Amino acid sequence: MWISELPGSACRKKNKYRAGHMSRREMREQIFKLLFRVEFNPREEIARQEAFFFEDEENSMAEEDNAQISGKFNRIVDKLDDIDSALNDRVQGWETGRMGKVDLTILRLAVYEILYDEEVPTGVAINEAVELAKKFGQDSSSSFVNGVLAKFAQEL
Repeated sequence: MWISELPGSACRKKNKYRAGHMSRREMREQIFKLLFRVEFNPREEIARQEAFFFEDEENSMAEEDNAQISGKFNRIVDKLDDIDSALNDRVQGWETGRMGKVDLTILRLAVYEILYDEEVPTGVAINEAVELAKKFGQDSSSSFVNGVLAKFAQEL
């Protein structure tokens, strides 16, 4: 028997937001993965891509988590043009069309959280975006993401 299998084991990972469900960080990562598909599919394919995402066994989650991920994803997609415009206004020489797809996806998620999601403090949105960039981006991604998002934070 493993120590983590013992009842009440301190080694077992706890979710501090809702017992038995994803943490906000895990949920944000799933939204990032789903949002990443936007860059490779026409807008009219988004609903189909979302269905494929949730059918994938790797992305199997509790129904409540799926609903929250889907809801936030669709709210971001609805605001994508505004988010991209906000990014283009603040990033000199790096229009969204020139950005790396991973960096752009992370920035879109974070800018949505900064501008439209009142439940996520700006500092948390920036920190989480930097962590996503460290995990999924290139070596310079976290600095780039942090620099871009700092421009949004300065305006608030």
